[in-house]
Amino acid sequence: MDFREFDELASHREAACAWIEAHVRPEWVEEQRRSGTHQTAELHTLLARDGILAADWAPEYGGSGVDPGFARAVFDELGRRGLASDGWSTTSMVLRTIEHVGTEEQKREYIPAALRGDRLFALGYSEPDSGSDVAAAKTTAVRDGDEWVINGQKMFTSTAQLCSHVFVLARTDPDVPKHKGLSMFLVPTDSAGYDIQPIHTLGGQRTNATFYADVRVPDSARLGGVDGGWGVMHVALVHERSASSPGSDGGSLVSDLAAWARAARRPDGTTVLDDPLAAERIGRMAVDEEVTRLLALRNRWRAQKGDLPGVEGSMWKLFATEAAQRHSNDILDILGPEGVLAPDAAGAPAGGRFEEGFRAAVVGTIYGGTSEILREIIAERHLRLPRNR
Repeated sequence: MDFREFDELASHREAACAWIEAHVRPEWVEEQRRSGTHQTAELHTLLARDGILAADWAPEYGGSGVDPGFARAVFDELGRRGLASDGWSTTSMVLRTIEHVGTEEQKREYIPAALRGDRLFALGYSEPDSGSDVAAAKTTAVRDGDEWVINGQKMFTSTAQLCSHVFVLARTDPDVPKHKGLSMFLVPTDSAGYDIQPIHTLGGQRTNATFYADVRVPDSARLGGVDGGWGVMHVALVHERSASSPGSDGGSLVSDLAAWARAARRPDGTTVLDDPLAAERIGRMAVDEEVTRLLALRNRWRAQKGDLPGVEGSMWKLFATEAAQRHSNDILDILGPEGVLAPDAAGAPAGGRFEEGFRAAVVGTIYGGTSEILREIIAERHLRLPRNR
């Protein structure tokens, strides 16, 4: 498998940088950091206006003529500059799920609207009592004629404060095994009985608790069959963990660390990078980053072929998030006291990105499936080992 970067990719990166220079305001990075909301409405509007959101989609669903390679380069460059698009990432996952399992009416209702920038979807899976065991959901959906009445609570519904819908997993049959009695619904956030409360995380990101008190949605808002929600969830989780979502590459703390280590002087006049032990640790981090990048490219390649990279997505997410935690620990160890200077502290190395990265890495192994859950998936579906529970 050849992942060498050809001239076409280089031209995409150059065009992406030019687009960002012309349209992106640097203060958006600070606003995302200050608010904890990793989605910028003005940027999203521009991405929709120029057809970047609609790249790689069929024309009948609102797809644009924008080259998908250019669109990916834009999101990758935004990530490198510190701008996240988490609301669009979750929306992309939901749209791809609708593409796989939705009715033709649902595809034509939701996909074009989202590509125009008029819809954003948050994920309503986790609950206070079950966390990553999403199949243990207690939120209920009871049929009432042509409608469903939803009651319950969801946790970690990130970017829901900006979203038009929440993709809600609810229990529709309490009398069958937990994986068999679930259904998925697209719940509008302007529904009567819906409420939201912010939760501010250690990593600096705002997430939310969302509440559903007799929220009514039509049966047309159900995605997939009644009690078939676990199969729909499988498709959605594959996309969540596949690293095929835009902007997943992000910036490189290791590059920032290497630049700091070349410049930082010790009392004897040597640089930090002159220390062979420090240089070795930085080198190992760089190797991990390259492995993470290649795993992401493999998943992206499979997704472009129309495959669902299920186990491979779990492998990428497990490796990437655990490597990020190792790197953050090593970085603070190399920097010493300077490493804990926050972004707003004077003289913080790399503008405080190391301290910020450490806090963000703590939660990385939790969202999108804990490391323990991912190891079970890899063991069962790839190594064919028996279930341990």
